[in-house]
Amino acid sequence: MHHRLWLSGTPGSVFGDGNARLGALVVLDVIPDSDSRNDLSNVEVTLAQVLNMPIERFRLRGHDREVFGVAFSPDGKHIVSGSGDNTLRLWDSGTGQAIGQPLRGHENSVNSVVFSPDGQHIVSGSSDKTVRLWIAATGVGIGQPIRGHEWAIFGVAFSPDGKRILSWSADKTLRLWNATTFVPIGKPFKGHTDIVWGASFSPDGKRIVSASADKTIRLWNAATGAPIGKPLLGHRGMVTSVAFSPDGRRIVSGSSDNTLQLWNAVTGAPAGQPLIGHESGVNSDAFSPDGQRIVSGSSDNTVRLWNAATGVGISQPLRGHGSEVYGVAFSPDGKQIVSASTDTTIRIWDAAFVVSVSTFKGIQSALPAL
Repeated sequence: MHHRLWLSGTPGSVFGDGNARLGALVVLDVIPDSDSRNDLSNVEVTLAQVLNMPIERFRLRGHDREVFGVAFSPDGKHIVSGSGDNTLRLWDSGTGQAIGQPLRGHENSVNSVVFSPDGQHIVSGSSDKTVRLWIAATGVGIGQPIRGHEWAIFGVAFSPDGKRILSWSADKTLRLWNATTFVPIGKPFKGHTDIVWGASFSPDGKRIVSASADKTIRLWNAATGAPIGKPLLGHRGMVTSVAFSPDGRRIVSGSSDNTLQLWNAVTGAPAGQPLIGHESGVNSDAFSPDGQRIVSGSSDNTVRLWNAATGVGISQPLRGHGSEVYGVAFSPDGKQIVSASTDTTIRIWDAAFVVSVSTFKGIQSALPAL
């Protein structure tokens, strides 16, 4: 005898998530017989897989070419993006609508963008070998471009206090700049033997971590530029992205070897096994604001979520992009994810609705006996 179980309503009514906006209707056939336990297990997996379908809230269109960099403003209300069409764009994260006109000034691809900690400014790095500063409210450029790198700039970041700008480049170096005067601070950080693809300040601003095509990760003293310890070794391919956890105790790296790796930020030792799931190179990664999750973007066209404590994947891959994903970021409240792709689009995902099979187990007990 078949018993048809209907679980209907909104994800909000099922999971208590008032932000979820997608209605859900799940129909499951359950056969209670001698193998009912196995059947229930199958139902559990099926239901979890259905409910794990990620919600794409908005698809942002406006750039004419690849989108390489993307970031939320500190208040989460705005998003900035950088593109191969040489422009930056501002977006309303609540509506997905473009704000104003594109920010023009770079003469080549804009590879990286980020808001200042106070949200007043935006900094961008470009293949035209320059760093530019912009007023976030108006999109007006500030001063002259910052010059010093010999090759394309692949990334920029503000220090946590907003007083310094970090840039990294295909010229194998990292550089620090005064965010007010644009004057270089100290000498270039030298040590990598190939392109520097990624870098990040520690939460206290005292350390910098960098990732390179030379397959290594390096830690630096942010005040002196001196290397800290030996390079971190483990990836079998280029290390393309790197980030500190919010508490500064861990580092996550992504690589062209298709994996991510967690590291002890004090000892430099790997923390657990590689995070395996992507089917092509990892281009970007970030911790959630609470440090409990990691998001990654890959050349397999997907975005993935991971449990930062266990390294286990959370839910199914977020699919939708038609080409490589080069930028990912969490919103400040951790409820949304933004991703940027070479398919020319930016997508905003509802991270709060992505649940795991283990989450469903808590719902199972509330279902009627079969």
